[in-house]
Amino acid sequence: MPIRTASARWSGNLTEGTGTIKTGKGGLSGNYSFASRFEEGQGTNPEELIGAAHAGCFSMAFSKGLADAGFTPTSVDTTAKVHLDKTDAGMTVTRIELETVGDVPGIDDGTFQKIALGAKENCPISRLLSPGAEISLNASLA
Repeated sequence: MPIRTASARWSGNLTEGTGTIKTGKGGLSGNYSFASRFEEGQGTNPEELIGAAHAGCFSMAFSKGLADAGFTPTSVDTTAKVHLDKTDAGMTVTRIELETVGDVPGIDDGTFQKIALGAKENCPISRLLSPGAEISLNASLA
């Protein structure tokens, strides 16, 4: 499997500096700052990028699980809400809320929920993050 890369550059001190983040092949890039990370300032932040990675990974894993069970999804839309909280150990990603809506013809809700839970537990990003962060899932059919 290929090794994936991303990079970041930060200039200045923590509260007044600025930075840029980009993926190795240039598919994503963005500015970030103290304000975009800890306040409501413009730009992105590492937690949003973790959320994007988790939402993308889950959506792919869920689509695969659905297809393996004989259901071809029309679409899977997932949002990841990443919570960054101050703990005794310092700023920590404590939980991620996955919210997904699947348009999956011919599936019943019980089967849909079972496959969604399997995707949450087994996508590589969930497995990476779950030892330290609580991951919840709200899955619904379109």
